[in-house]
Amino acid sequence: MSDSAAVGAPGAPSGLPDKRRVAASFSRAAASYDAVADLQRTVGNALADRLPEDLQPKSWLDLGCGTGYFSRALAGRFPSAEGMAMDIAEGMLWHARPQGGASAYVVGDAECLPLRDASVGLIFSSLALQWCEEFSAVLDEANRVLLPGGVFAFSSLCSGTLQELRDSWQAVDGFAHVNRFRSEQAYRALCAASGLSVVSLDVQPQVLHFAELRQLTAELKALGAHNLNPGRPGGLTGRARIRALIEAYERFRTPDGLPATYQVIYGVLRKDDR
Repeated sequence: MSDSAAVGAPGAPSGLPDKRRVAASFSRAAASYDAVADLQRTVGNALADRLPEDLQPKSWLDLGCGTGYFSRALAGRFPSAEGMAMDIAEGMLWHARPQGGASAYVVGDAECLPLRDASVGLIFSSLALQWCEEFSAVLDEANRVLLPGGVFAFSSLCSGTLQELRDSWQAVDGFAHVNRFRSEQAYRALCAASGLSVVSLDVQPQVLHFAELRQLTAELKALGAHNLNPGRPGGLTGRARIRALIEAYERFRTPDGLPATYQVIYGVLRKDDR
């Protein structure tokens, strides 16, 4: 896949304000991202393990590449293939490019890919697509740009992610301080209707533990994944509310610490070979 595969400006007007906020948040987090990205590494490696053993693409796209960790992994796994790294956050690409792995680094939107039809053998996207408003559009775009026989492999987050934090905030003030994600059932229905063949689709929870709540909130901020919901409460959170939140979260403490559960869905879809 060459630079000529990128032929247009990314973006979809309906989701643009939210996407700008997402892009800006992750751009700001580029420098701190790798230091706190253990979950992202674990999930991305689990997704890579799900790739079909016979897959030998001549070109691949790391969609939502972040700092380029999996771009470099894909380059190592498919050394003869040409790779492109794409992210909506330009700051992530600035961080990824000097480390190599892909032959092209492109700002792009998963719901409106700036790529030619039938130009990619593998689309790999780990923990990026939960920020897309219309997953059906992502699937349509994957179907469009994949070569016959090509594979779309993704991991994303389902509803129930960070439920401990959501429930704790609910007990404090009832506001949506935690990002909302679509349900497993919605993912299954959309994948079934996508026109792509579903090779595998499964949900596996990942539970992290923290000694203190502030470690979790600091990690979310460092990742750029703090609350990006429209209509989220503005202004500073008062000390009294923070104390109440800590007390509410302590109800979930285990011998391993304070749990933070991520509901991760893994999907591998293939375009018909015709």
